Amino acid sequence: MALLNFLFPEKKKSASAAKERLQIIIARERTNRTGPDFLPALHRELIEVISKYTKVNADDIKISLDRQGNLEVLDVNVVLPDA
Repeated sequence: MALLNFLFPEKKKSASAAKERLQIIIARERTNRTGPDFLPALHRELIEVISKYTKVNADDIKISLDRQGNLEVLDVNVVLPDA
């Protein structure tokens, strides 16, 4: 079984890959507050990923980053179309 796992490694699931990306973005943002804004790039990437599974309007994905002292909240709101 270990040989099969070595020859055919499991692909990362999109949810775990997205979680890792968000962690990297937030960590970078915390250390480099004067750097470029990552929210537009994140918005485009979310549209691409969600579009693989369902048709979604770009205006139906809202992303915001709220800061209150040392606390940061990344809010992602996606309105999915009716079935």
